[in-house]
Amino acid sequence: MKSMIEEKRIEIELLDWVPIPPELKDGPSDQTIPKRKLKNWMLVLQSRQIPCRSEKRNDKWQLFVPTDQYQNACQELIQYEIENRNWPPPPPIERKLHENTASTLWILIILAVFYNVTQQQINLFGHHPVDWVKLGNAHTEKILHGEWWRLITALTLHSSPLHLVSNIALGGIFVVRLCRLLGSGRAWLLVLSAGALGNLLNAAVQSPDHRSIGASTAVFGAVGLLATINMLHFRNNLRRRWPLPLAAALGLLALLGTSGENTDIGAHLFGFLAGIGLGLVSEYLPQGLNRPREQINRGLALFSALLVLATWWIALIV
Repeated sequence: MKSMIEEKRIEIELLDWVPIPPELKDGPSDQTIPKRKLKNWMLVLQSRQIPCRSEKRNDKWQLFVPTDQYQNACQELIQYEIENRNWPPPPPIERKLHENTASTLWILIILAVFYNVTQQQINLFGHHPVDWVKLGNAHTEKILHGEWWRLITALTLHSSPLHLVSNIALGGIFVVRLCRLLGSGRAWLLVLSAGALGNLLNAAVQSPDHRSIGASTAVFGAVGLLATINMLHFRNNLRRRWPLPLAAALGLLALLGTSGENTDIGAHLFGFLAGIGLGLVSEYLPQGLNRPREQINRGLALFSALLVLATWWIALIV
């Protein structure tokens, strides 16, 4: 007798609940819903405070709502499906990565060797000895009066072994990744350009007697380049969170680019901004220029090296 009463009560309760049709069309349906969609729909309804429950029948699932909430539930789910249509988007086409670790490390080693050269007493072109820092530092007044080569030569100078090691360690991480994405030639030319442009922008706002040296302007240029390239590459997948790579790069700039007694915050900031600008320009170039062939990349690498040598040649003979 008790069992019959319980069964009758369950039947009455079920009359108050109706299944949600998988197609969300008008009228109830007894068709089943995929389990993943069921979970998502239940979360949507629960967030809108609409009662719901799931039921498994023959290894298939149905979603039930109270009869008086059926229309509201369907409207909410239709709106959810419209807003999330084609989401998540397909992942972007993977970039072809370039193996460049060895070549990048060699460049960083050459930078360290050059620091040791600047510490020696060397006589060249009438300089007895050569005062490398005096000839190559980013002196604002001299840059603005035409000594443009200082924009690049300053990037190769360092004030101490600690200054050198910190730039090589931090720069190596980002430059290796950038070179893998773009190829060594294109990446190093962009890093060099970001460093030079950052020094120029810094000179434009500093006092005439301001001087600075170090590769950190180019290092933060690499950070800006990498953040911009990743932001553009994953912008569809990040959707409303597309600024996240830039936000992370800004956090890194604030953490590493503003501390230290002799830190040139302006050079770091303008190097970072120059990297962002050049990253935007580089990514929106036509396809052939944006993805140069291996021979062109090697040519760009050679041009970058010759540009550094040429600027020091001018600094020594002028």
